[in-house]
Amino acid sequence: MNRRELLQAAAALPLAQTALANTAFAQTPYPSRNITMIVPFPPGGQADLAARPVAQALERILGKPVIVDNRAGGGGGSVGNAAAARAEPDGHTLLMTLSSLAVLPEADRLFDRPVAYEVSQFAPIARVLADPTLLAVPASAPWKTLQEFVDDAKKRPGQIPYGSSGPYGTLHVAMEMFAASAGIKLLHVPFRGAGPALTALLSDTIQAVASAPGTLKQQVDDGKMRVLANWGAERIKSFPDLPTFKELGYKDVEFYIWAGLFAQSALPAPIMTRLREAMAEAVKAPEVVKTYETAGSPVAYLDAPEFAKFVAEDSARLVAAVKKIGKVE
Repeated sequence: MNRRELLQAAAALPLAQTALANTAFAQTPYPSRNITMIVPFPPGGQADLAARPVAQALERILGKPVIVDNRAGGGGGSVGNAAAARAEPDGHTLLMTLSSLAVLPEADRLFDRPVAYEVSQFAPIARVLADPTLLAVPASAPWKTLQEFVDDAKKRPGQIPYGSSGPYGTLHVAMEMFAASAGIKLLHVPFRGAGPALTALLSDTIQAVASAPGTLKQQVDDGKMRVLANWGAERIKSFPDLPTFKELGYKDVEFYIWAGLFAQSALPAPIMTRLREAMAEAVKAPEVVKTYETAGSPVAYLDAPEFAKFVAEDSARLVAAVKKIGKVE
């Protein structure tokens, strides 16, 4: 073999290896073992609500156990997101996460911290939920309206504590967006997830929280919490009497908390196709539909191409909000 032939063979080697790898993936049945679905928050929050019924449906569809792994830690879900980003791209480690996925790397850069992961490491598979955030307070709180809350906050700057799922997570950004628009300062108390924050609200440890309808409805129906406003552009079916921030004069206050399933960006195409097909079937499963509707968070399914476009547009808006908020801590 002469020098030119040797160089041509060497140049072709990576392509041949890629082709062999894709062929191997295509020939290996998927899934070949248990699937782990990482939820980067403790139980009780929106991501956990999204994950559990879907995991049960996927287990039936794919024929292998789908284990929900609540990998809480870090700010706003960064530990679980990063763990999923580092996992082998073979379809056996998935991520059910929230809209904070794109915010957290920008927050790391804002504070000159090492970036735990990049959004480019993920491939969107399907969106399952998309709800406006609601402002909730304990039933024992003195405020019956948003205006009463704002008036009190202006009298006591920095004294009304609110909870979040962690710095620059979805709940933190929503509250700071509202506080900036209202010209008030609140006391941020970060927790490891929305579930612990809601527990703190019920025990009067904190006095306010922004959360999705699905995690609030039962507590509101039971008379344990009160909701004051809706971050969405329109009122929602599960809380038809709840006004939006825009109705109340806060024109720039709009925020949604969505949940979606992701894999690694290097996931082989045949496995991505199988997962997309499985998710399209899973979100139609009666048990999934019933669980979400009972919680007041109906299925808001988007397939991968539409979900990728949605993530890009929503992330751009949230990143801009984070930069505007700045180093509020």
